[in-house]
Amino acid sequence: MTGTTKTHDVHIIGGGLAGSEAAWQLARRGVKVRLSEMRGSGEMTPAHQTDGLAELVCSNSFRSDNDEANAVGLLHHEMRALDSLVMRAGEIARVPAGSAMAVDRNVFSAEVEKALREHPNVTIARERIDRLPDAGLTIVATGPLTATALAESIVGATGEERLAFFDAIAPIVHRDSIDMEIAWIQSRWNKRTEASNEGGDYINCPMTQEQYLAFHQGLIDGEKTEFKEWEKDTPYFDGCMPIEVMAARGVDTLRFGPMKPVGLDNPRDATPEFPQGRWPYAVVQLRQDNKLGTLWNMVGFQTKLKYAAQVELFRTIPGLENAEFARLGGLHRNTFLNSPHVLDRQLRLKAAPHIRFAGQVTGCEGYVESAAIGLVAGIMTAGELAGRAWKPLPATTAMGALLSHITGDAEADTFQPMNVNFGLFPPLHEVRKKARKEAYTSRAKADLAAWVNDTREPVPA
Repeated sequence: MTGTTKTHDVHIIGGGLAGSEAAWQLARRGVKVRLSEMRGSGEMTPAHQTDGLAELVCSNSFRSDNDEANAVGLLHHEMRALDSLVMRAGEIARVPAGSAMAVDRNVFSAEVEKALREHPNVTIARERIDRLPDAGLTIVATGPLTATALAESIVGATGEERLAFFDAIAPIVHRDSIDMEIAWIQSRWNKRTEASNEGGDYINCPMTQEQYLAFHQGLIDGEKTEFKEWEKDTPYFDGCMPIEVMAARGVDTLRFGPMKPVGLDNPRDATPEFPQGRWPYAVVQLRQDNKLGTLWNMVGFQTKLKYAAQVELFRTIPGLENAEFARLGGLHRNTFLNSPHVLDRQLRLKAAPHIRFAGQVTGCEGYVESAAIGLVAGIMTAGELAGRAWKPLPATTAMGALLSHITGDAEADTFQPMNVNFGLFPPLHEVRKKARKEAYTSRAKADLAAWVNDTREPVPA
């Protein structure tokens, strides 16, 4: 863009969840934004399928939406309080998933892009940016799939070798190819919501002990994607562990993880003594992936098995013998900064403070966490443009706790990607353990409301 007339106040690089959220927060505060996204310019990443903004490449779930029971639900609440575009679009694209918030990924992406495209303060540019700008307020939100040239520019500016981990994608199955004479619909312990499908939120495929042991061995023996030399020492992130890696940790690991059968009584095995049926030995669960209910993803089945091995093995699962796959699992390399070392408390690059980073590249993990850091980066940048001093978010809030972890509370030498969790919050040792979650959320909501009042941040009615 050298030699052109400047038409924006802030340049955002990356149109994923964090970049889109940052653009929204800036635009609604009157700031002119140029949002650069390389997809759509003839470029693509190893994991994306479309050029849509905020495309979800792994699960379609934003996890629990219960703001009283866990930290991610509280994070949802805080983002809604600050008019999050991701939360807005998520409500429109929502599909049944019990107490979790799952979305139709195509509807979600379309809603995000529509909102930004229609906003007069946002210009969407389909272009690849290969180096960090020398000047001008910039937010880099290129995510864990940052293109090679830009990643090298970031490494040059930080003076740090970039860290990396693997992220594996779960397969998606066509609903009408699932044998419902074998599988059944039920939520674990029959927990349902008003949005639930008839009978529950998950399709369950039962396994006997013999079937499970054969499947487990198939995961161990199946042909895997080979690592390149520079990938061999790269660690996995535990929150997105490939299923075959879990299987290698022990024969029963999966039965206490994504294939646990507890709370799922198979009606096909009903007897007079057990009219609801008995728990199977293991269960494969599928969760609705789109509003039409035509696509269902295999919960916890992220994998690096080769495509042919996936099809062969997954069709041994009872109920999936004739499964047709809309998408098979895959593997891609993720990159993130050693943020406690290279970023200041306002997400600015210490070596070049006109540049902020946001999203997963900062070392937060998860869709909602990524979007939340984009939201905060947008608010910070708007305040900087307006000449306002930044009043830190309370560390007692979900956003504040996550931000504190990224920008200094974590040990730089051992820094790893992190989901939001109550372990990041200032502890409440004086509160009884059973009451702590409620105490954390009550404190967070009160402290966020006070922060909003003090900073006069606009909050939707």
